[in-house]
Amino acid sequence: MRPFEEDLQLLTDTLLEMAGLVAHSVQRSVLSIVEKNEDYAHQVIRDESRVDQMEIQIDDMVTSLIVREQPVARDMRLIVSAIKISTDLERMGDLAVHIAERALSLMTQPGLPEDVNFGEIASLVESMVLGSLDSFVKRDAQMARGILDSDNAVDKARNTIQKQLTELMQRDTSTIIRALDYLIIARKLERIADHATNIAEDVIFLSQGVDVRHRAAEVTAQ
Repeated sequence: MRPFEEDLQLLTDTLLEMAGLVAHSVQRSVLSIVEKNEDYAHQVIRDESRVDQMEIQIDDMVTSLIVREQPVARDMRLIVSAIKISTDLERMGDLAVHIAERALSLMTQPGLPEDVNFGEIASLVESMVLGSLDSFVKRDAQMARGILDSDNAVDKARNTIQKQLTELMQRDTSTIIRALDYLIIARKLERIADHATNIAEDVIFLSQGVDVRHRAAEVTAQ
């Protein structure tokens, strides 16, 4: 294997390591809410610095490759995609931390008078995160297009939670502060799904050289 190919493989491996760490952070942040588990929440917060370090490491690797090799065509698409994917992963990691912090805060407060079901949105978001990463590993554009189709389901699940909590706050104003925390968590999960969608779009670009941003309707119709 040529040195340039080895460097590209190292870039891919580092990106996959970062992706695995972020995927675990997302999963643990969700479990910290559903199971009221402090250990999961604290682990997410501890892992944040490692995620940030890996983003910087990938940026440095990309800069070095561009300066030394002046890549073109497919190699350049990989390098551009790596920058964009690492940025999305870092933001997903930040959102997971925000969820974990809210979960820790909620654990110190009385529960709401009715359960808020995060099961559906959590399952959808985790599936999108793992699916987008799997599509990157396999360079599978068709799988990536399936991720784009899932985004509307996440929006609907978030709207269901929002409707439930809005009605609860209207009936019982004492729940407003706690209910707002849950609303923020639902929004953070929706944003994680948005970043998973971005990664799926990058996979399509990497695999097919097609930029599908802002063209979701056209993509899903194909």
